[in-house]
Amino acid sequence: MIRPLLHLCAILFVTCASAQEVSLPSKDKLHLYLLVGQSNMAGRGVVEEQDKTPHPRVLMLSKEGKWVPAIDPLHFDKSAAGVGLGKTFAQIVAEANPGVTIGLIPCAVGGSPIDTWKPGVFYPATKSHPWDDMAKRVALALPAGTLKGILWHQGESDSKPELAQAYEAKLHDLVKRLRELVNAPEAPFIAGQMGKFDGVPWTPEAVIVDKAHQDLAKKVPHTAFVSAEGLKHKGDKVHFDSASFRELGKRYAEAYLKMVK
Repeated sequence: MIRPLLHLCAILFVTCASAQEVSLPSKDKLHLYLLVGQSNMAGRGVVEEQDKTPHPRVLMLSKEGKWVPAIDPLHFDKSAAGVGLGKTFAQIVAEANPGVTIGLIPCAVGGSPIDTWKPGVFYPATKSHPWDDMAKRVALALPAGTLKGILWHQGESDSKPELAQAYEAKLHDLVKRLRELVNAPEAPFIAGQMGKFDGVPWTPEAVIVDKAHQDLAKKVPHTAFVSAEGLKHKGDKVHFDSASFRELGKRYAEAYLKMVK
């Protein structure tokens, strides 16, 4: 009986911590990172104990627009939201910058094609406006901190015959528009690779979208690409498993720290 009670107390503690607004540092000491894309940015991994433990200097903007300790799931786009790459990324960046607090702005929307990341576009699957909803959250976040980077993971929904060829131009345009939105023309932008899972061959269209991601750093300043080589899916052949999400977050952090070194 004691162990279930302790477990319940731990859950209640984390829940209260995540719901509790926190005191913020000065604006220059709160470094903000925008998380955008589709479900592999939102995260679909199974939440484990380590994912529910907040870091003292990693916050997230909640669904309600409040700054709270960051625990998974960071996102709220669908009920399937779970472990993603954002928390691991933030913890590593926080440890590399002892004097600052990291503020995550979760805005990814599962299944969203890149065309839905434009002003005024409605995405029926989640009954949302991905760009407009993100813009509102950015407007809430920016007065509190300083935008330091944009993390993007998306492409599966555009790996189709009628969409793939146009993806690169749309991606470059998206980088430009996101930087204009956050008023940071040189903000680091990092794109992650779609899952390259053993036994799950890519379509020719997925290869085209992947090439747009891989070529980004050669064509757009202050951008980087993160490989998903060797990572595993959670059994659905689409989404990374929890361990792979954490590894992907580590790779994003390493790419970011290399960019700003």
